[in-house]
Amino acid sequence: MADNFKRFDRKAPPIRTKWYLRPLTYLLSVPDTKKHGLKITKNGVDGLKPPYLLLCNHNAFMDFKAATAAIYPERANYIVAIDGFIGREKLLRNVGCICKRKFTNDITLIRNIRRVMENGDICVIYPEARYSLCGTTAVLPRSLGELCKMLGVPVVTFICHGHHINSPFWNLHDRGVKPTEAEMTLLYSKEELKTASADEINDKLVKAFQYDDYKWQYERGIKVTYEKRAEGLHKVLYQCPHCKTEFKMTSKDDKLICSSCGKVWRYLENGRLHAEDGETEFYHIPDWYEWERSNVRAEVEAGAYSSGELDVTVDSLPNAKKFIRLGEGKMTHDMNGFTVRGVDFDGDAFEMIKDVPSLYSCHIEYDYLGKHGDCVDLNTLDDTWYIYPSGDFSVTKMALATEELYFNYKKKQGKPCKPGLA
Repeated sequence: MADNFKRFDRKAPPIRTKWYLRPLTYLLSVPDTKKHGLKITKNGVDGLKPPYLLLCNHNAFMDFKAATAAIYPERANYIVAIDGFIGREKLLRNVGCICKRKFTNDITLIRNIRRVMENGDICVIYPEARYSLCGTTAVLPRSLGELCKMLGVPVVTFICHGHHINSPFWNLHDRGVKPTEAEMTLLYSKEELKTASADEINDKLVKAFQYDDYKWQYERGIKVTYEKRAEGLHKVLYQCPHCKTEFKMTSKDDKLICSSCGKVWRYLENGRLHAEDGETEFYHIPDWYEWERSNVRAEVEAGAYSSGELDVTVDSLPNAKKFIRLGEGKMTHDMNGFTVRGVDFDGDAFEMIKDVPSLYSCHIEYDYLGKHGDCVDLNTLDDTWYIYPSGDFSVTKMALATEELYFNYKKKQGKPCKPGLA
């Protein structure tokens, strides 16, 4: 059915931000950055003029506003996923946004980035390609170093702190955190880039992208008094560290609860966890998350990982107008990767297969738009599927497994991935 719809035009060249929209982007950004007391520290960028590449970490929508405030009045183009274009394609193109389908290899995108450099502007990229699930660094693509070498322009990083604590991906309520911080750092000048290898650039980028919002919060003594601050956290912390049961965690107000064994942890104002009774297995939220990852890794290394066959509803996004309900089907995620098959409402079969080597990570959503539920986002160059499973599952576990399956595959190929790099 989705084949009957016009596809998003990926080949359309990037538009330089309209002159009359540049002040508007600033005015739409600054009130929030001021509200949260954003403090930007600049290192080596004084006097730097475009063109250059600005690589940013990604925790919340505030990241875009902070970057806009940091580079104003310079002109920029932003790489944005297609779901961000829904219902506002013309506006986003006119403010300089370039569309990307997540975790796909798109040569057209490279051409568009080169065009931005030729225009003498800034290209803003979020190489983690998704919001961080727990305020820590997501894996970076190996191709990033090669891109920097190919473009031959200065490379600048922009690392924000506090945006995840203020509005975490698993509960987007604005918690009024302030002050937030960001560092804008010249990583490579044009001259330095000439003598650096792609591997050296990647190593330096991985180091520059190390951040931990919960550690940042605790060290600065920042308190979050929002009464429902734990609600949604069970989406990330899906496995109980006490009884080891998966998919039975829930949350309410400031509490995380395992409905299998009954253990309760309080999410304190300082960002730490504390068990109401017995041992506190993990005070630090990212430690719990990484423990889950280690358990998934063990399943993968044993050749035993599988989601089982799940009933799913599939929505397609062929263009930026709206999602189209494709139909119902079945999904498995196992040692072979993702397989989605079903029948649309016209009676035609649909299928998407993403094998392990084709996907080093994946995008997920929690309770999409507050009404659609948790989903996995899989893409081709011409389509995006939001896949909503039912039954016992965790999209967080699927995201972790996607990465661990890829790492395991590369290891078996004799080309193991470096930490933090796909």
